[in-house]
Amino acid sequence: MITVASLAPFLGGALVLGGVAVALSRRRELMIRWCAWAVGVPLVTGAFWWGRPGAAALAVVVGVIAVLEFGGLMRLGPPDRVVLAAAVVGVVLATWLTPGQVLRAVALGALAVAAVPLLAGDAEHGLRRLGAGLLGLAWLSALAALVPLGASALALFVAVSVADIAAYFAGRRLGGPRLSPLSPAKRWSGTLAGAAAGLGVLAVLSALSWPTAVAVAVGGPAGDLLESMVKRGARVKDAGHWLPGSGGLLDRIDSTLVALAVLLVLS
Repeated sequence: MITVASLAPFLGGALVLGGVAVALSRRRELMIRWCAWAVGVPLVTGAFWWGRPGAAALAVVVGVIAVLEFGGLMRLGPPDRVVLAAAVVGVVLATWLTPGQVLRAVALGALAVAAVPLLAGDAEHGLRRLGAGLLGLAWLSALAALVPLGASALALFVAVSVADIAAYFAGRRLGGPRLSPLSPAKRWSGTLAGAAAGLGVLAVLSALSWPTAVAVAVGGPAGDLLESMVKRGARVKDAGHWLPGSGGLLDRIDSTLVALAVLLVLS
């Protein structure tokens, strides 16, 4: 069984090795990104070490930030964002406190999201607001999977992150056919290389199984393309500008969100 204690040495070792590599590269943007990781990894690991309450707290904080960024991309007003954030938080809390009522929490959240444009009588933009809100609820509620998956979700995040990095560098070096018009810079060669790297990480962390393999190899790239579609629709490069080296939080967790949903369904 995977535990946070068994993952901690690998995470610490990866941070140290990454720091050495970044220092040798002398590239400022990599140094900034590594500093963000050096702060974020201990915080995330500590939350999972706390158990289900810590995972729920982490999911709530990340969910609210992600809703704010998503709302900005989709041009949602404050009422839509507040209700969507409350709906995502409600799903997370239901997963933690009353697991048997999760579907009811999702349904209530969907009704609340739909009620905002309906009660406002927004004939001009109501359909767009409704569609964006339901997409946000379906996508961001995947964070609730952090609660039941625990350390497995942490291992999945590490594997997906490594797969993203490997796909970026391998795709640039190997070239070949594009993965999708949604993201012209991504190549099939990079996606396959990233999947191989992610599966290797899962094996090292003793977390490799057919559900985690599918989550990393299929869910990760799908999540990345989903955010690319949203950002292209919004005509922006990043979901935010506050997270050093990554733009916004949604830019960092887009692949993990769909990977979590896939793993939760298959587990």
